[in-house]
Amino acid sequence: MPQVPQTFDALAVRTWCGLALEALGRAREEIDAINVYPVADGDTGTNLYLTVESAAAAVEAVFAGHEAVAAPAPGTAEGTGAGREREVSLADAVRAMAHGALIGARGNSGTILAQLLRGMAQVLAADSGTAHTDGRGLCLALRNAADSARGAVAHPVEGTVLSVASAAADAASGVEGDCGEVAVAAYAGAGIALSATTGQLAVLEHAGVVDAGGRGLVAVLAALVQTFTGEAPRPFAASVSAAPHEPGEGTALGTTGVPGVTRVPGTTDLPGSVGAPDAFPGTAGAGAGDGSGAATRRPDGLGADAAAVCGDGGAESGHPAFEVIYLLDAEDAAVDRLRDRLDGLGDSLVVVGGDGLWNVHVHVDDAGAAVEAGVEAGRPHRIRITHFALGDAHTGAGAGRPPRERTQRAVVAVVPGEGLAGLYTEAGATTVLARPGEPPASGELVEAVRRAHAREVVLLPNDADLRHTAAAAAEQARAEGVRVALIPTRSAVQGIAALAVHEPERRFDEDVVAMTSAAGATRYAEVAVAERQSWTMAGICQAGDVLGLIEGDVAVIGADVTATAETVLDRMLAAGGEMVTLVLGDEAPETIAAHLESRVRESYLAVDTVVYRGGRQGALLLIGVE
Repeated sequence: MPQVPQTFDALAVRTWCGLALEALGRAREEIDAINVYPVADGDTGTNLYLTVESAAAAVEAVFAGHEAVAAPAPGTAEGTGAGREREVSLADAVRAMAHGALIGARGNSGTILAQLLRGMAQVLAADSGTAHTDGRGLCLALRNAADSARGAVAHPVEGTVLSVASAAADAASGVEGDCGEVAVAAYAGAGIALSATTGQLAVLEHAGVVDAGGRGLVAVLAALVQTFTGEAPRPFAASVSAAPHEPGEGTALGTTGVPGVTRVPGTTDLPGSVGAPDAFPGTAGAGAGDGSGAATRRPDGLGADAAAVCGDGGAESGHPAFEVIYLLDAEDAAVDRLRDRLDGLGDSLVVVGGDGLWNVHVHVDDAGAAVEAGVEAGRPHRIRITHFALGDAHTGAGAGRPPRERTQRAVVAVVPGEGLAGLYTEAGATTVLARPGEPPASGELVEAVRRAHAREVVLLPNDADLRHTAAAAAEQARAEGVRVALIPTRSAVQGIAALAVHEPERRFDEDVVAMTSAAGATRYAEVAVAERQSWTMAGICQAGDVLGLIEGDVAVIGADVTATAETVLDRMLAAGGEMVTLVLGDEAPETIAAHLESRVRESYLAVDTVVYRGGRQGALLLIGVE
């Protein structure tokens, strides 16, 4: 049996995030299918998956950064950085996990999960010098997680993920042992609470299901058990209607479904556990492993029952019509006022985060007022508004409405700033906004493909670092019946060139070839400011130096933005070109566009220049030459 950690360190955080993502990936459709509260919009599993995907990506980025630092610098002896990847601290890992979940949180349950992870991080990162924590530390982290998540919800409701989180913390608190024993107890306590949610909320009882958010949290805790024990716990023996087991099948009387654990201190047996099948209420055929089981669809009639209880999500049903989510840069005092304001506008209010960055989630009838409240409090960004009655990106039409006809072809593009998003949208593309330090996850790209609602989709990642993410999204979209072509654009200027020759009337293959050729014929560069000292292809740069990157490699190190941009442009045009594209970031000097246009006009005959405003795009300037 492989060795597994019995203390919680950075590597355990990394392992947990990966296993939790796999668990939610397997359970996503099942959880979506039982999502009837607070709105029967069938997206809880997807939202939880996207939230954890963002958390896992953030943790991986921390390890990748340490590994890059560990690599030997040019001219130095091999192996001088050996072992540096093991120096990622527990504090580094859990802070990254919490931040990633915060910026990637989706939906009501995803936002609450982000706060659960943040609550754990507050305890686990309290002592930055600690390399790991023990079972007692994990107990305290689970307790703070449950309490902070409950505090983030304006009006906590029992029978939800909050109840499951509290039960997990309560069960863990009665254990004196290592992290594996604490995790097992927390998982068992969560499963007991999950089985009880059906009787705590009328809408769940009416539909015959457990709470979807709680079901997702149980999968995440199952991954925590696997992290410390090396074995995935068996699913709990709990269902709404018990049925006899065959001899030797399922879980024995009085057990918790976790190997080696027969009772959690301070708890009772699972309701209906005598002879109950190995499945959670409202699910079918739950398999072994993380307790998620095979992906299942909502039972016939469940959607109608849920709609009868919850309505269709519009104002006429008694539930607000819109879900509004955004990240918010704001001070604590302003957020306190925002909570009061939003609480008066709607329900399902959850505000999570801290240290100047918050994630706001609310259901309202006046989406504009919810966003305006955010503007008054600080700077809202990554604003997402969903009209429940119209359905979301992956459910199609709303209740009682015929599904709209698919278009034949669409372009989905990742863009680095609001300005370019507007440009791409005007050209007919469906966009995914990637802010600095916040790359989109594969699930977001899949949702954009769904939102495009086309039979054929051309996907433009516009970033070399997104090639694997885009490939995963393309594969998932193909599995859903969409014909997808991934053009490996490495910059937004290559995407502009591809979009310029896009012709939906052409055969799909011909259109893809033309767009790929246009993108490939466009050389790209960018001008940015160095954040720290680093080795580059052009030498050593210091924090604050201006960097000119051509085709992804640092080619120029300078002190002046305009002069560096001019040098980069001259080097690119030395190889020829007919068109120069300049995309200006918000922080670019006001005179840089005019200066570079003049330089091209005076020094390079028959070369045209076009200028776009990219907004807050990370780089000061993007340059394309074709």
